[in-house]
Amino acid sequence: MARGHDAVRRLAWQSKPSTPLCRSCISALQSRLASTAASPVETAPIEPSPSGKAPPPLTASESHSIRYILKASVILSRPPVLTRTLTPFEKAFFLYQRRLNERLALPFTRYFYYQRGTAGDIEWKRKIRERKTPARDIGVYAAYGKQGWNDELLVGDRIHEPEEQIERLLEDAEVESKEGDKDDVVERPMPRITEADKTGDLRSLNRSLERTVYLVVKTPKGWGFPAAVLERRESLHTAAERVIVQTGGVNMNTWVVGNTPIGHHVLNYVRARKDSGAELRGEKIFFMKARIMAGQANLEGNKLGVEDFHWLSKEEVQKTFDPQHWNAVKKILPER
Repeated sequence: MARGHDAVRRLAWQSKPSTPLCRSCISALQSRLASTAASPVETAPIEPSPSGKAPPPLTASESHSIRYILKASVILSRPPVLTRTLTPFEKAFFLYQRRLNERLALPFTRYFYYQRGTAGDIEWKRKIRERKTPARDIGVYAAYGKQGWNDELLVGDRIHEPEEQIERLLEDAEVESKEGDKDDVVERPMPRITEADKTGDLRSLNRSLERTVYLVVKTPKGWGFPAAVLERRESLHTAAERVIVQTGGVNMNTWVVGNTPIGHHVLNYVRARKDSGAELRGEKIFFMKARIMAGQANLEGNKLGVEDFHWLSKEEVQKTFDPQHWNAVKKILPER
């Protein structure tokens, strides 16, 4: 502010040093200096409409009568439940690492781990007799014999496959149960491919356990993420919570991640619409990220006109959405 006064006084002194300026002249000079020093404000271009033609730019007289509908859209996801399936190279490499560790990092006598004559010592001896190693899931391998260096996976050997290792573990558990006179039933692990995967049940959350699945809903306008118009004085976070409840009911334990949207999309109408004297140019959709921890969606009594819902992976979302909707969200959905 001091610099502004100095500049005004300098201009006044250079123009008419003998004549003092009034308060109104000083205010006019200050506003003129502020307007010339301020940088021009750049306006973002309006995104093209679905027809491919961009709407005409707004004039000063039209700007007060043009508005967009603001919407909050929720990307509700269930993260992967299982680790991804290993590649053949990774399986062979991990087997090699275990054998290398047994040969180099475990050169101790078994009495370092077990007391002589105990159940652990007897089990150690049994495994040594059967497959020359005390390890539980790496097959026949003599770590301290003349062929100890030959610890890579042989061609055609399936010991690196998780299914084969599971069978070996189950065999060990059954032998231990019989030798220990136990009546415990050895339970098998659950398969990675569920019944929902086999039957193609797209409504089940117990599918595609290795991938992230997203809640997509069907409305009269087509498939998309749950969305609704923002109400008066409503934040995006509050709107996202409301959209989840009004779409899938209260039987879902969900969490809206943060108050800031992870993306947005501007949808311009092909033709502007009139609403209460204002011209509706289009919609501005803000995508909010959310997670589901438990529960399931229930469309009974939903207030957003939802007809159906699916839990889909990213590739399935691409096949379900229209190209314009997919282009708006494809970069904010993780690959896995």
